[in-house]
Amino acid sequence: MKKNYYMFNPGRMERRDNTLCFRPINEKDEEMPPKYLPIEGIESLFIFGSIEANSALFNFLGKNGISVHFFDYHEHYTGSFQPKEYLLAGKMQIEQTRAYLDLERRMHLARGFVEGATANMLRNLKYYSSRGKSVEGHIEAIESYRKYFSKASSIAELMGIEGNCRQTYYDAFDQIVQEFTLGGRTKQPPANELNAMISFGNMLCYARALDAIYHTQLNPTISFLHEPGARRYSLALDLAEIFKPVIVDRVIFALVNKKEIQAKHFEHTLNGCLLNKNGKEIFLRAFEEKLKETIQHRTLGKKVSYKYLFQLECYKITKYILKTTPSYKPFKIWW
Repeated sequence: MKKNYYMFNPGRMERRDNTLCFRPINEKDEEMPPKYLPIEGIESLFIFGSIEANSALFNFLGKNGISVHFFDYHEHYTGSFQPKEYLLAGKMQIEQTRAYLDLERRMHLARGFVEGATANMLRNLKYYSSRGKSVEGHIEAIESYRKYFSKASSIAELMGIEGNCRQTYYDAFDQIVQEFTLGGRTKQPPANELNAMISFGNMLCYARALDAIYHTQLNPTISFLHEPGARRYSLALDLAEIFKPVIVDRVIFALVNKKEIQAKHFEHTLNGCLLNKNGKEIFLRAFEEKLKETIQHRTLGKKVSYKYLFQLECYKITKYILKTTPSYKPFKIWW
């Protein structure tokens, strides 16, 4: 089974026959023993350290369909290397663009994304409400905001309502977790431990969404909720909205409440707060385990992994864009 690999150490990566050879460098600038990764076992690479590589390596990765996602020191996503777009099709490009230009159809998809995202937020809050957490007021507020989704006449209005829902949802985090406080959502850089985990997890969710889109005929630069912009895959932002509460937030709640992530797993600077190397490794392990978990899919009648849910969502979007289904219904958790 193919795996994602996360690279934190600086070093050099090169091809060795049909394997990747990574030569890490330690803090003393000394070369450590090389690590070999069989190419057929790699799905994607996530690069958090400084890696030296050449074009021959990327040609090798491209021919084997391996994506590489890059993050800077502050854990901000900076870009991706994607293999040749072998699944892109002219008809799909045209229809996706038409759906974007048609305000009614664009609003239908955008509304689906925010309805799915906020329904999943509510499910998380209701779960913790049933376990004695004081989040009833947050639930009522989000349910009240959601009534206005159908009345929104523009993307900006829709995003404004969704923003109110998300702010209310994040306000509830201080009731759910014990070890840390959120005190409001802050980014670039995160101000505290919870914000650091949210930012780190959201970046991972965005990269997972981008990988899923790559394996369909969808163009990742043509989006519906977020405005398409230069140098970003904005459709991945749309898709990630649905799954951040399902995967990222549930991972955070579990790690903090089980005390697997503690204050010692963060580093504080004048500019904010970040997970340290040990903290990232713990988070990534939990994130990957969550992606591997399976659920009994109501429509398909079989077990599918959380990871595969991203791709199933892409297929639903594709069917609506190509008009093979009359509507798009977002994924909503029911457990």
